Amino acid sequence: MKKKDIIEGIVEKVEFPNKGIINIDSEKVIVKNVISGQKIKAVVTKKRKNKIVARALDILEKSPMEGEAPCKVFGKCGGCLYQSLPYEEQLKLKESQVLELLDTLGTHYEYEGITKSPMEFNYRNKMEYSFGDEYKDGPLALGMHRKASLYDIVTVDDCKIVSDDFNAILKTTLDYFSERDIPYYYKRTHEGYLRYLVVRKAVNTQEILVNLVTSSQMDFDLTEWVGELNNCNLDGKIVSIMHTINDNLADAVKVDEIRKLYGRDYFVEKLLGLDFRISSFSFFQTNSLGAEKLYSVVRDYVGETRDKVIFDLYSGTGTITQMLAPVAKKAVGVEIVEEAVEAAKENAKLNGLGNCEFIAGDVLKVIDELTDKPDIIVLDPPRDGIHPKALDKIIDFGVEQIVYVSCKPTSLVRDLEVFLSRGYKVERVRCVDMFPHTVHVETVCKLYR
Repeated sequence: MKKKDIIEGIVEKVEFPNKGIINIDSEKVIVKNVISGQKIKAVVTKKRKNKIVARALDILEKSPMEGEAPCKVFGKCGGCLYQSLPYEEQLKLKESQVLELLDTLGTHYEYEGITKSPMEFNYRNKMEYSFGDEYKDGPLALGMHRKASLYDIVTVDDCKIVSDDFNAILKTTLDYFSERDIPYYYKRTHEGYLRYLVVRKAVNTQEILVNLVTSSQMDFDLTEWVGELNNCNLDGKIVSIMHTINDNLADAVKVDEIRKLYGRDYFVEKLLGLDFRISSFSFFQTNSLGAEKLYSVVRDYVGETRDKVIFDLYSGTGTITQMLAPVAKKAVGVEIVEEAVEAAKENAKLNGLGNCEFIAGDVLKVIDELTDKPDIIVLDPPRDGIHPKALDKIIDFGVEQIVYVSCKPTSLVRDLEVFLSRGYKVERVRCVDMFPHTVHVETVCKLYR
């Protein structure tokens, strides 16, 4: 087998996050974005001594587990890989992937199963849509990147993992700018105006924030567009419309300037009896009802907090910090994103919590400046896990128990190896599915010294 060879085979298993395994003439081939049981055609893109990688070209036969996906752009859009699988099969797949990784640690722990998302569809509270075209020089599109494409955009005006309000706002925006022939920002030449549309909606309050992201290459009056949005027939209520100027060359939502076009600059979500003000760029779990399930597991694993000092490292907007604070002696949150820290401080005031302290900075550096001695540490790091030097410093606190919340089990297992080598044991593990139809899964671990 060599590079550019066309191969056919059946996917024997899928390893986290989306690596399908095919055996061809006793050689293991990795093919991304496939489902166990599918017969596929692929082209070999990389051949190394111990690794062969191929790219799927066609699904020749569906997996016996698959049914019909309800989304009309399934297979084109690069979003919901598992939507053709029954939800129970998705849960089994994610569960088996996490357990297979944890079992490499060779340690005993109590596995408590996987908690399903309260909503299988319509669960996302945030979407970042991109402007572009579906094919070269085609009409304006607004939606998600086409599967395996850097440039083509698929309009997703009937997306199944968001509420109908998202689809209505997308369609209204696309129609408005299409009728006026407003150009999108072309990534190859860095010319054009329209870049992204960010929509956020609170599940428990039904408040909606809309943020249009453009370059500064046009001075376009957005008053009529704001009026069109406010005339949309929605179940929720738009409370904020923002305009972000972004001239950064990277294909990501960045901020050079932000302007308020309508209402206020935040919306409010309620979670586990607490209020959270969320602005355009605040981090907040994208499945509100799923977050309640996740944080309930965290609270259970943390246990008794009365008169204890709790460190919530990588605290985001301070959701976990505030959830654990009411009977604690003190709760300290550390987060690198300054806007998230400011939001956390405001939310703590909003919820009447005077024993919360939030510090802006990198955990690796801030941890040396903390004067409190923690009784319990909660870790909720980004996808890549914890910096090795920060991990050593966390372990040096010597706390009796740590609760680790992970959105990437491969990073979790890497970090757990260090904890185990330094005298900690894994006591309890539970998975929480926050992202139905995707490859992602949350894992909560309780460690004791």
